This record gives sequence, structure tokens and C-alpha cells, in this order.
Amino acid sequence: MILAIDVGNTRIKTAVFEGDTILEIFVFFKTELSKKIKNILKKYKEVTYLVVSSVSDVEKDVFLEFENLVGVHFVSHNDLFPFVNRYKTPQTLGVDRMVLAAGATLQFPNQNRLVIDAGTCITYDFVDELNNYQGGAISPGLLLRYKALHDFTAKLPLLQLEDPEYFIGKSTSESLHSGVVNGLVYEISGFIEEYKALNSNFIIILTGGDAVFLAKRLKNTIFANSNFLLESLNQIFQYKIEND
Repeated sequence: MILAIDVGNTRIKTAVFEGDTILEIFVFFKTELSKKIKNILKKYKEVTYLVVSSVSDVEKDVFLEFENLVGVHFVSHNDLFPFVNRYKTPQTLGVDRMVLAAGATLQFPNQNRLVIDAGTCITYDFVDELNNYQGGAISPGLLLRYKALHDFTAKLPLLQLEDPEYFIGKSTSESLHSGVVNGLVYEISGFIEEYKALNSNFIIILTGGDAVFLAKRLKNTIFANSNFLLESLNQIFQYKIEND
């Protein structure tokens, strides 16, 4: 049994795995990390490893305090991955993106895969059918777009995410919602069409905190799974054990 831990820019998301089955998912803020992990390990005494992917500034020592109870593995660029990394600057590729690419490679063999992670940032990661990681793109997520419109203008309000009723906004707030939500939907759809035009035998995986919200607005056939990164963490750890 392992505890997969995804330390994101905003929140921490964890899942207890028994084999490939998720037993329970926990979501909390960074300030609660130590207390929450302690409570999870108290509840699930069969956990033998913490498997951590982090894109944040949380210190490793916070996890290492549990080394007397369980093993701790930080996923890094030095790990064994099931793809060939063709990125021009491989050491700058985020570990979270590598984990997602690994999960796509292992879960969907012999296909071209595009993983779209809709969180604080939107990341696009492409792994071809020969298991070459080719790269992708990074753009602002939904909440970042709302915040940027407020922070870098004098009078636009800071709005919370809302599904626009129509693409033509009849007020400032409606126009903001349309611009942010529809703008991102058009962006994602455009990227998907570009990739599909160049590749057959293709699967699109949509994940991240805003995956469910966006999936219903996207017309393309996609595999939407908001827990894909956690599942990929579990898979990459099992892959490491089997191939070490």
C-alpha cells in the first residue's frame, strides 16, 4: 500500500493505493501537510511508502520526518521513466509533467497521447506511439486568467469561476466569464485539432482540478480523469520497482 502525494502550486492532493485501486483521496493546503500525512498514516497503517511529486516550494524535510514509519521516494529526473525524453532542456521539464507522460505511456501503450493538465497552469504533453516524449506547451489556467485580468487592469473586477450562459457577454462580468472560459476552451480545442491533424491512433487525456468543468464544454472525444496524476504516480513507482 502506498500514499501518492501530488504537491501542486495551490493545493496538495494525495491518494492511498492498494495495488491499482484508490482507497481514499485527500485534498488540503500546504500548511496542513504534516498533520494530514500523520492522520492518514494513522488510519492506513499498511502504507509502506510515500511517493511524492512536487512542483512547489515545500521542503523535503516535511516528508522525511515520516522516514521512521515508511519509506519516502521523491520522483525526480533521475528516476527510470518508460519513455525517451526528447525535450531540448530535459532538466527543466517539470516532474509533474514527466509523471503524467509516464502514466499515459503505461496506461495507453502503442498510441499517440496528448495529456492536458488543467490546474493553476494548463500543460500540454505529447508522447508519441514509439514512446518518445516530444514536448508540449504551458499556458495560464482559469483562475490565473481571472486574476491577471483584475491585477493588470484598473477597473476589471476579480471574479470567481462561472460557466458562461452564452459566448456573447451582455455585461462586463458576462464578458469576462466568456473570455476566460470560452477562450480557454477554444485554446484547448485548437491544440487538440493541431495534434490530431499530424497524428493518427490518438488519445487525449484531460486531468487536473478543472478537468471536469472543462470536459463538458469540449467537443472532442477525450478521456477525462481528474486523478490521473495520482494514478500515474502509483504506476511510475510500480514501474520503478519492477525495473530496478
